[in-house]
Amino acid sequence: MKNGDLLRKAEGEFDLFITSDQNLSYQQNLANRKIAIIELSTNNIRHIEQAIEEIRAALVAVQSGDYRHVEIPIS
Repeated sequence: MKNGDLLRKAEGEFDLFITSDQNLSYQQNLANRKIAIIELSTNNIRHIEQAIEEIRAALVAVQSGDYRHVEIPIS
């Protein structure tokens, strides 16, 4: 399934889409989306686990239609 199709399908079923695809905002028109999107700067699970508080803050703040980038520190 291509990103555009995946986003459309997710938008019909979910409130939030979390991705580590750094090109999503360049490849897809995110205007007028109803789904909230959080983009993580890495897909490295250890780094993501260490940044859980930053991710949690983005989850609390994000609203329908928002696009947020969360920069995950690499230590």
